[in-house]
Amino acid sequence: MPQEEKTTAVRDGHNRDAHDDERYDAQRIESKWFERWQRDSSLYAAESHSTRQKYYVLEMLPYPSGALHMGHVRNYAIGDALARYMWMNGYNVLHPMGWDSFGLPAENAAIQNNTPPREWTLRNIAAMKAQMKRLGFAYDWSREVTTCLPDYYKWNQWFFIKLFEKGLAYRKKSLVNWCPKCCTVLANEQVVNGRCWRHEDTLVEQRELEQWFLRTTHYSEELLRDLDRLPGWPEKVRTMQRNWIGRSEGTLVDFKLDGATDATTATISVFTTRVDTVYGATSLQLAPQHPLIARLTKNNDLLRAEVDRLVAEQRKAREVGDIGEIEKHGVNTGRFAINPYNGEKIPIWVANYVLMDYGTGAIGSVPAHDERDYEFAKKYKLEIRLVILPQNTDPEETAVEPKLPFTTTEGTLVNSGRFSGMDCEAAIKAMSDHAEKNGFGKATVTYRLKDWGISRQRYWGTPIPMLYCEKDGIVAVPEKDLPVILPENVDITLTGGSPLGRLPEFVNATCPKCGGPARRETDTMDTFVDSSWYFYRYTDARNDQAPFDREKAGYWFGDRGIDQYIGGVEHAILHLIYSRFWTKFMRDMGMIKNDEPAEHLFTQGMIIKGGAKMSKSLGNVVSPDEMVEHYGADATRMYTLFATSPDRELDWQDEGVEGIQRFLSRVYRFAVRNTRPEDPAWNGPVPDNLDPPARAVQRKLHQTIKRVSDDFQGRWHFNTCIAAIMELVNELYAVSVGAGGSPAQVVPLPLVRETQRTLALLLAPFAPYVAHELWEMLGEQTSLLRAPWPKYDPALAKEDEVEIPVQINGKLRSRIVVPADAPESDVRARAQADEKISAMIAGKQIVKVIVVPGKLVNIVLR
Repeated sequence: MPQEEKTTAVRDGHNRDAHDDERYDAQRIESKWFERWQRDSSLYAAESHSTRQKYYVLEMLPYPSGALHMGHVRNYAIGDALARYMWMNGYNVLHPMGWDSFGLPAENAAIQNNTPPREWTLRNIAAMKAQMKRLGFAYDWSREVTTCLPDYYKWNQWFFIKLFEKGLAYRKKSLVNWCPKCCTVLANEQVVNGRCWRHEDTLVEQRELEQWFLRTTHYSEELLRDLDRLPGWPEKVRTMQRNWIGRSEGTLVDFKLDGATDATTATISVFTTRVDTVYGATSLQLAPQHPLIARLTKNNDLLRAEVDRLVAEQRKAREVGDIGEIEKHGVNTGRFAINPYNGEKIPIWVANYVLMDYGTGAIGSVPAHDERDYEFAKKYKLEIRLVILPQNTDPEETAVEPKLPFTTTEGTLVNSGRFSGMDCEAAIKAMSDHAEKNGFGKATVTYRLKDWGISRQRYWGTPIPMLYCEKDGIVAVPEKDLPVILPENVDITLTGGSPLGRLPEFVNATCPKCGGPARRETDTMDTFVDSSWYFYRYTDARNDQAPFDREKAGYWFGDRGIDQYIGGVEHAILHLIYSRFWTKFMRDMGMIKNDEPAEHLFTQGMIIKGGAKMSKSLGNVVSPDEMVEHYGADATRMYTLFATSPDRELDWQDEGVEGIQRFLSRVYRFAVRNTRPEDPAWNGPVPDNLDPPARAVQRKLHQTIKRVSDDFQGRWHFNTCIAAIMELVNELYAVSVGAGGSPAQVVPLPLVRETQRTLALLLAPFAPYVAHELWEMLGEQTSLLRAPWPKYDPALAKEDEVEIPVQINGKLRSRIVVPADAPESDVRARAQADEKISAMIAGKQIVKVIVVPGKLVNIVLR
């Protein structure tokens, strides 16, 4: 191409009318685009009917605490980048946001600040929503969900009634977890190391209360089995759920309480995975919280005190996180149980190493064949009876008694009545069948997962839609009377049970069956009910006839669920297992066709500062507002993606945000200096034959497109995406800027245009404000949000030349530069002709030359 037809990419810093100021002013640029975006309410709206392929991307909805923190920003920046990328790839994208707005913090704040929870919550929502918009997150706000408003919690109540009708919601008296600071019940999943999940300094107590439960155990096996159908979920999350569900195969055996006259307490059910050892049971151990304990200690203050001590020891062990390592302690109750296999009376003990949340909370202690039982028996001098011997491979030899405890399942039964001589596996089946045939047990499967206790004795939650009638018992509120409205202006205290119980106008109701007086339920629902199904409501957020339309949910969820769900790993048990339960229930009701809520799950790492998790109490919280004010929204959100890969912990550094701002300044400055839409050559084709510097830019451009595109498809290492974009900008400056401001190399304007246009597209998911500004500067008329994602050309991305290390006998001795497509014979010849190599191989025998194309040459000498 003649020199006069080439147009340089850089002038002398002049000749710019629209953008004479090269300074990157983030506030000016972002204010301009913020105002434009706010005027277009349909900008991020998902299409209700579309021929394009759908894509549902969702970040877990936040609790409206009053302000976003940087953990929020990181979470939402990941989802927002993905949503924008999918829009640019032609998908019909659903990217909604809402508010998990019931819960204790609002109620506690109301007590502290004398502000009604509703007012406090809605004010916080408005503030956080404004922050999200300023950060440029692309949400379809027409689908916004606020769980504390009647148009949402009406359907919580509707679902509860449906669960009740199916026998999956029930009321019973049981030992429950009580947080003295929250003044309410906690589900098992909300107790972490013996402490409240909200208050790490508060030990959870055990209380006996009548509560509402949801029968999550109805789906225990399916919840466990279907984890294998979620390869798109992190293995650590699936492992945590497997462990929590805790499936165990074994035998349920009913021991009789010796001397019992009350049939309701005459039986002590024991679950064991080793019924083959039952003849070796020399005591029966109860968990300190076992329901029978109340009867056994009723008139025995000394025993009650000893049991309380064991409970305290369990709590302390939970605090350090490993109750399995607890020092074994127990107390003899003075009562006996009858082993149904041999009729033997064995003493009943209470032991601190027996847990109520495993099996039935009672074990037949077999010290000869269980390590924990052995330790306990040795301590309290209980009988140790051998009932399993190692399998004897030589029938002529006498079996040698093993070292105790002998815990293997490869053995032969002895001292076990009719079952003696059997191997362990056969005995387990035979003994389970014998128990079932004789009515004192059966083979069974148990789960660590327990039913979900959802009753909360607090005000700010969904009222449970049930009535209590003296004539008709428990009666559901008719659907036509939903929602049961949560009263306002309630006097909230932490004493005397639920605040709703002190409102006669709320409590007093009419029975819909008999027309007589009834009492309304005053407990409210656990707030995890709200978040168990909210993502379905997004598909049809304004429906006042049903939770959502089946066809609309079917379109967005399909057979597999949300395409991409994003949130913290701390929700692996609480939220995710409940939402899986809810999804399976809705499927069984015919409301949806998917079995699981989300096909893919991504759990981002937390943000720390100064080596500790960001916390108000530690004074290390970084406000997004301050970062946006100083550096801009683009730099703030882009830094959360650049500092490290999204799945890893991020150690916050303000200097890092400043570094991203400097990078964006370089991008903007280059665009100001090099954009020439008025030049006739600007929109021309890129020449086929480029000078080496221009070819280097073109090569780097297509390599960058590939790197960024590949990362969106796989690893989500957005930090390497952004690093690749930075390398591209460095290449532009390297070939375009010379000393004194004059061009060092000549780059055709069409290539400058193509490179800058692609740069804007690649930046759009990460820094949408400046990307839109660049797009407009380039004279583009189409919407950047819907502009097609750039495609890379493998031929143009290919290196012209590659550097290859040359080894002699496996040791690096030199490097050569060869054409990227050089044949193996040429590579071998160049390697041997290299000055360093030729001197080292002179006079020596070459055994063979190994060439790994594009990677390595190894010359083997003798």
